[in-house]
Amino acid sequence: MKINYKKTIFIALFILTGFVLMQIPFSQIIGSSLKFSLFDFYGPIAGAFVGSIWGLITVGAMQLFNWAWHGFSVDSSTIIRLFPILFSALYFARKSKLMLLVPAICMIAFWVHPEGRIAWYYALYWIIPIVAYFFYEKSILLRALGTTFTAHAVGGVLFLYILGLKSYVWISLIPIVWKERGLMAIGITVTFIGFNYLFSLLNKKFHITLPFVKLNPKYLVK
Repeated sequence: MKINYKKTIFIALFILTGFVLMQIPFSQIIGSSLKFSLFDFYGPIAGAFVGSIWGLITVGAMQLFNWAWHGFSVDSSTIIRLFPILFSALYFARKSKLMLLVPAICMIAFWVHPEGRIAWYYALYWIIPIVAYFFYEKSILLRALGTTFTAHAVGGVLFLYILGLKSYVWISLIPIVWKERGLMAIGITVTFIGFNYLFSLLNKKFHITLPFVKLNPKYLVK
């Protein structure tokens, strides 16, 4: 019961932190009126600490509170913002061969669409999470890179089919995407390492035990 109580408090604070970070814009999403927020660095790391299922629950709860805060306005942009972060949380949570299907399916879906077929080489970016999978346990940065490009793949297909972006838009984005996603990968990496140290500090210095939180042994307070 003590562990369950702690876990409930921890999850609640984790969700609250994510909600707050959602309110802090980071940059414009190229090709739309939507904006990235600091949550895009934070959301994907949830599952790495509390597991895939709880990671999805916490990220979903963050989105739910955010929708409630903004009056439960559900439109195409809501869908576009929800699914990429969920898939990125799954990718970052643990190494799974099933996650390789996500970028592969997204590439096929992109090429099937008439506009995507013209800009077919844009979808080659989504080979990155497949390659990063093989270095998953060796580098947090590559793991984060695979994570952010998984979100990019899902979001790209949703943008294509829901908003119907033209081929020339996708082509114009090619030289920009690697900068945007490289920055996202660095943000996810720094956020994960920072929270890993924070949770380790709570245990080492303040004797606050969180047995349900999985930490990376490379990034602990000595």
